Amino acid sequence: MKRFALIGAAGYIAPRHLKAIKETGNCLISALDPFDSVGIIDSFFPDADFFTEPERFDRHLDRLRRKNQKIDYVSICSPNYLHDSHIRLGIRNGTDVICEKPIVLNPWNVDALIDLEKETGKNIYNILQLRLHPSIIAMQEKLANAPKDKIFDVDLTYITGRGKWYYYSWKGDEKKSGGVATNIGVHFFDMLIHLFGAVKNNVVHYSSPEKMGGFLQLERARVRWFLSIDVNDVPQKLLEQGQRTYRSITIGDDELEFSGGFTDLHTVSYQKILEGTGFRIEEARPCIEVVSQIRNFSPLGLQGDYHPFLKK
Repeated sequence: MKRFALIGAAGYIAPRHLKAIKETGNCLISALDPFDSVGIIDSFFPDADFFTEPERFDRHLDRLRRKNQKIDYVSICSPNYLHDSHIRLGIRNGTDVICEKPIVLNPWNVDALIDLEKETGKNIYNILQLRLHPSIIAMQEKLANAPKDKIFDVDLTYITGRGKWYYYSWKGDEKKSGGVATNIGVHFFDMLIHLFGAVKNNVVHYSSPEKMGGFLQLERARVRWFLSIDVNDVPQKLLEQGQRTYRSITIGDDELEFSGGFTDLHTVSYQKILEGTGFRIEEARPCIEVVSQIRNFSPLGLQGDYHPFLKK
């Protein structure tokens, strides 16, 4: 049984990590979050120690290490801009680290953390769970059997309506979240690069705090993408049915089925990490480079091959 600590216990994604720790037969020893509304812990590990101050949490991990009761893994579910610091907190206390996406906001942070791995012998893992989705695995097999010189046309559309709270939270602050492309797009950019190969060209057509659109030329795909947190971008027919989210990935004439299969992917990710085959920080570099470029590009406007949703 491995011993875990978790940072960001009150966050949206934390329950999936708690579930994964439980379902892989391991134990949560302690958790940290500045917010104390973390009753979700009782459903999984009611005996876990809990801290609201990182200084006391850091001292707690150090005390466990000195008593030969050290933590094996620190799982990080904190806001994006804190990932780098919290990874370092875990490494400093002699643990391996499992971190949510985006693992960091900037490519140079990836370089620094890889150096830290080499210095300490500790491992940093990233949750890249879409790579493990059954539809993606099936598509990967299909692509392997396609002509190697075939270039696929891909449209990525992801709209997830967010309320006013979003703009008051860290997610609405580009310096903390990285903006829309980083906060909700990094998952899909990683998956597309995983399927279709390295980025050859990266263009942004439109950019605002609520939505972005652009074009990616990959080794084996031309990708038009559109990301939005504006519920009004959801197709009218679905809006009338009360739907606030729209997700579509088309590859040629085929639509990639993404309606299910998400709930257990964190558990599968943890299983692979515990087996020693989890996704390492270097594997996250391409998608971190893409979203960093998107964040810093000046939009070209509606010219070239842009996503059809941008016509509105």
